[in-house]
Amino acid sequence: MTSILLFGIFALLLLINLPIALAIIFATLVTMLATIDTLPALTTIAQRLAAGIDSFALLAIPYFILSGYLMGQGGIAQRLIAFAKVLVGKLPGGLAIVNVISCALFGSISGSAVAATSAIGGFMIPAMKKEGYDKPFSTAVTVTAATTGMLIPPSNILIIYSLASGGVSIAALFIAGYLPGLLVSLLLIASAVLYAKRHNIQPIQGQVEEPFWASFWGAIPSLLLIVLIIGGIIGGLFTPTEAGAIAVLYSMALSLLFYKELSIKDIYPILLKSVNTTAIVMLLIGASSAMSWLMSYEAIPQSISNSLLNLSDNPLLILLIINLTLLLIGTFMDMTPAVLIFTPIFLPVAESLGISPLHFGIMMILNLSIGLCTPPVGSVLFVGCSIGKVSISKIIKPILPLYAAMILALVLVTMFPAISEFLPQLFGLI
Repeated sequence: MTSILLFGIFALLLLINLPIALAIIFATLVTMLATIDTLPALTTIAQRLAAGIDSFALLAIPYFILSGYLMGQGGIAQRLIAFAKVLVGKLPGGLAIVNVISCALFGSISGSAVAATSAIGGFMIPAMKKEGYDKPFSTAVTVTAATTGMLIPPSNILIIYSLASGGVSIAALFIAGYLPGLLVSLLLIASAVLYAKRHNIQPIQGQVEEPFWASFWGAIPSLLLIVLIIGGIIGGLFTPTEAGAIAVLYSMALSLLFYKELSIKDIYPILLKSVNTTAIVMLLIGASSAMSWLMSYEAIPQSISNSLLNLSDNPLLILLIINLTLLLIGTFMDMTPAVLIFTPIFLPVAESLGISPLHFGIMMILNLSIGLCTPPVGSVLFVGCSIGKVSISKIIKPILPLYAAMILALVLVTMFPAISEFLPQLFGLI
C-alpha cells in the first residue's frame, strides 16, 4: 500500500509539471505523514536531504561539471571535429561518422550529453545539411551520439550510481564504460552509413581543411585530459574527486593559455552556471536519498524483488523485464533521480541472479541514456531540436533506426557481461 501511495503521488506531481526534485520531496513527505507521525517525518526528510549529499565521492561532481563548462566554451569542440573529419571524413557517410566520433570524444571529455549536443550540434548540424543530409536526421545523429558521454568516462552519472549501489568502485565503473560506449558509437555509425548509402550522400566534398598532423596536434591536448584522469585513477595517483580538481585546472589552463579561447572575464559566468547545475544535481541527490530511505524503511525494494523473482528464475527474462521497465522510466524521468531511486530496487534482484553490480550499473546507465533522447522528457532531445531548429515530430522518423542501434547495444551488453567487465578485470579492478 505504501509503494502505491508513494509512486502514485510522485506520478501525479510529475503530470502537473512540478520540478522533479520537488515532486520527489513532496511525494516522500506526504507518504511519510500518512505512515509516520508528523515530527519524525519532517525531521527525517531534513536529515536525509543533508545526509544524501554528505559524501566525499560526490565532491567530484562539481569539479567535473565546471571542467565540462570550461571545455565546452574553450574551443575544444572545433578541434575535435577537425581531427575526426581528417580521420573519417572521406568515408561514405563521412560527416555523419564525424558527428558521432566528435560527440563521443567531447561527451567523454565534458561528461555531459547536453554539453556535447550543444557544442557539437551547433557546428555539425548545419555542416551536415550543407553536405546533403536531412536536417532532422542530422539532429537525430547528434542527439543519440551525445549520450555516449554518459558511458565513456569521466561521467558524473557513474559516480552517482556508485553512491546508489553502496560503493561499487568508481575506477572500475569508469573503465567498464569504455567498451559499451564504443559499441554504441559503432552501431550508430553503422546506421548513419546505411542512411548515407540509401540516400546516395557522397563523402565530404573538396579538400579537408587541415592536414592530418595539424588537426592531430590541435586535438591531442584535449584528448590527453582523458588519459590524465583515467590513468591517474587506475595508477592510484589520485582519487576520482582529486581527478575532478585536476580536470578543472587542466581545462582552465588549456582554454585560457593554450587555445586562448577564454579570457579571465569569461570565468565568472562559467562558475555561475556550474554552481547552478551543481545545486540542481545535489538537490536531486538529496531528495532521492530521502525517497530511498522511505522505500528501505517500508521494505519496498524487497517486496518488488520478491515479486520479480517469483515470476521466473531465468536471469535473461528478469533482465528483460527490468530493461523494459527502465526504458519506460527513462522516457519521463531524468537520469539522476532514476538511478538513485531504482538502483536500490533492481540491484538486489540482479545480485540474487548472480549479476555483478558493475555489469548491472553499465546496463542501467546505457538503458537510461536512451531516455535522454526520447520524448516526452528527453533533455538531450529538446536541446538538439532547439539547436537544429526542428520540431520533435519531424525528428521521430529519422531517429527510430538510431534508437534501434542503441537498443541492440543494450541487448548485447545485457547478454554478454564481458563487454562491461573485460577491461576492469584486465586492470585488476574487480
